[in-house]
Amino acid sequence: MSEEQSDNPAWFSDIDPTDIGAAATAIADGTADHPRNWSMQAVESGVVEDTTAYYQLLHDAAIKATQTAIESYEASDDRQLRQCLTAMDDVKRTANELTERLVEWGGSRINSSDTELDKVRELADMTASTPAETRLISLATRVLMLHEEGDDLRTYIETHAATVAPNLTAMAGPILATRLIELAGGLESLARQPAGTIQVLGAEDALFAHLEGRASAPKHGVIFTHEYVRGTRPADRGSAARAFAGKLALAARIDHYSGTYKQPIHDELTNRIETIQTRAGDDAE
Repeated sequence: MSEEQSDNPAWFSDIDPTDIGAAATAIADGTADHPRNWSMQAVESGVVEDTTAYYQLLHDAAIKATQTAIESYEASDDRQLRQCLTAMDDVKRTANELTERLVEWGGSRINSSDTELDKVRELADMTASTPAETRLISLATRVLMLHEEGDDLRTYIETHAATVAPNLTAMAGPILATRLIELAGGLESLARQPAGTIQVLGAEDALFAHLEGRASAPKHGVIFTHEYVRGTRPADRGSAARAFAGKLALAARIDHYSGTYKQPIHDELTNRIETIQTRAGDDAE
């Protein structure tokens, strides 16, 4: 092996060719200053018998490294939080649709004038007198379980979001923080987004319509659900959304790169929003 090669050893140096796990780690963690004739080097060093064996080893190690990376990604805290959010959305949507179906189906059997969920509970508590009512009651029972599962998923997000993104969660609330992470494709991706992009996350349809000349530019996306934006008068919502998005971008970066809670950025945002919302009172005077 040349002196240049020894200074920058190949990825397969010091591994057992039959240990695919070690080879995968070498593939994932190794670096090189520039490409080299790795296949010939592997043959010359006795790691493999020929270039065909080298490429088979490289193939197996790359596949294993990819599988490991995917497993690590799927198990990451922010990925689990995102999965929980989408599951909650799916469960809630399905439960609401089935609730409407149940109220329509069993409407003549309902005495309650309360919420639709109360009506489902009343249906679930019925005593069946016909085969159709048996099915109605069974469905009502399962729909109640779906509503409960949706609530449990929401509780999980509310109790775990702060461990993934403490600043983002404190600033936006656990559900909105998780939704922003999901829309961006992960906390790392969100941390790389400019404030202007974060401001309109969730308003992609409106943004595309604007780019095609069919609508005005959206001032906000899902961040509208937060009181800082929704609670500001329409004339000042653009300013509130920009201020909010700017601090959200900073919060996401802090959460991703350090994970340390920083109170000053929250105080700065509170003061800025108060200033913007005070304009309404000043104008009225």
